[in-house]
Amino acid sequence: MADQIDLTIAVAATADSATVHCRGRLLLTSAGLLRQEVKPLIARLRHITIDFSDVTMMDSVGLGTIASLYVSAKTAGAELHLVNIRPRIRELFSVSRLLSLFESCGEANIRMP
Repeated sequence: MADQIDLTIAVAATADSATVHCRGRLLLTSAGLLRQEVKPLIARLRHITIDFSDVTMMDSVGLGTIASLYVSAKTAGAELHLVNIRPRIRELFSVSRLLSLFESCGEANIRMP
């Protein structure tokens, strides 16, 4: 089942940006993997995009990890964007009032209102 896949991450980087493609579930048990992959990117790149196309589930720890990475990016003078968020996960961002932190939170890199 697609909902049961542990988190896998693929990074596509250029000289000043990276896209982090996530697949599976961003939960307590997998949030550390995302942090471990993205933190070094924040230190050396100006633009990081996390693609949630294939993220099927996220819990509060995953949400906290995204918020923490956002703060780290802002502190480092980098930009962190989220794209292709599924409606259920977008609702989690909205309910927690974190959706407004991210400029692009839509499908196919389209900015959401």
